[in-house]
Amino acid sequence: MTVGRRLRVVEPFRSLFYAPQFVAIHGGHLGAEGLEIALSTAARAGGTVEALRNGSADLALGGLMRSFELVDRGGPRLVHFAAVNDRNGFFLLSRHPRPRFAWPELLGRTVISFGGAPTPWLCMQAVLRRHGVDPARVTFVRDLSTADAIAAFRAGKADFLEHGPPIVDELVADGTGHLVASMGEATGPVPFSSFMATPETLARERDVIVRFVRGLARAQRWMAAATAAEIAAVLAPAFADIDAGIRVRAVERYRLQSTWVAEPVLTRAGFEALQEILLGGGFITRRHRFEDLVDTELASHAIGTLTG
Repeated sequence: MTVGRRLRVVEPFRSLFYAPQFVAIHGGHLGAEGLEIALSTAARAGGTVEALRNGSADLALGGLMRSFELVDRGGPRLVHFAAVNDRNGFFLLSRHPRPRFAWPELLGRTVISFGGAPTPWLCMQAVLRRHGVDPARVTFVRDLSTADAIAAFRAGKADFLEHGPPIVDELVADGTGHLVASMGEATGPVPFSSFMATPETLARERDVIVRFVRGLARAQRWMAAATAAEIAAVLAPAFADIDAGIRVRAVERYRLQSTWVAEPVLTRAGFEALQEILLGGGFITRRHRFEDLVDTELASHAIGTLTG
C-alpha cells in the first residue's frame, strides 16, 4: 500500500450482510476522506487471507474466525481493526410451515448449511447445544455452492436451508421456504465480520487506515439514522441484480435484529463470545489473546477525530 488515496480491499463474497462497506463506498463517505477503493471479491473460501498474505490486497473484510484459525495452526497474525457486523447474518428456512418451531425439530433432519464459511455452522452447533440438541444427530450438508444449495432445497433434498438475504427473501416470496429462525437472534451478539490487515500494514499505513475507518464510521452513523429504503437505494450500484423490493425487505430484516454495529470499535466481550463458540465447536484448540488479534486504537482514534 502506498501513502496515497487508493486502497485495495477484498471481500469474502458479495452480500447485503456487508452493507456498511457499500454505504461507505457508494455513499461517498470514503471518498470524503480522499480514498479511492479498489474492491474485489475472493475467488474461494479463505481467499481474503491469501490476498493479505501475498500482498494482492491491503485490507480484507471477513470473520475474526479466520485470524483465530491462522494463529491456532501456527500461522502469522492478521489483525482486525474495524467492526462491521455484530450479529450472525443467516436465517433458517424450512420446506414446510412450522409456526411453533423448536430446535429439537432438527433432530434426524437434513440441513443445508451455508458453504462459504464455517462460522454459520459453528454458531448453529452452539445454538443447538444451548437448546439441548446434539449436533451429531443432525445431518449437515456443508459443501454446496449457493446455486447448488438452492437447487437441492427446491428439489426436496433437505428439510432445512441456512442462508442469508436475498436468497432467504426470494425463497420465502415464492413459497419454496418458510422462515423459522433468525440465527442472529438465536446466536446473540457476536463480532461476525470486521476489517483486517497484516500487522506490518497497520504499522506502516496507520494514518491512511484511520481515514478509512473514519469513513466507515461516518457510514455507520448514517445507517443508524436511515430507513431501510434509504439504505437499499445507496446499495443499489453493488446489487443491481437484486429486485428493489427484495433489497429493501432484506435490509429491513437486518436492521430489525441490529446486525450492523453503530461504531467500528471491536469489543473484548464480543471477542470472547466468539472464542467460546469456536472452542465449543472444536474449530480452535486453545485460547488466544484479544490484544494479539484486535487493534482498538485505530477505531477509537478515528471516532475521536470524526466531525459532521
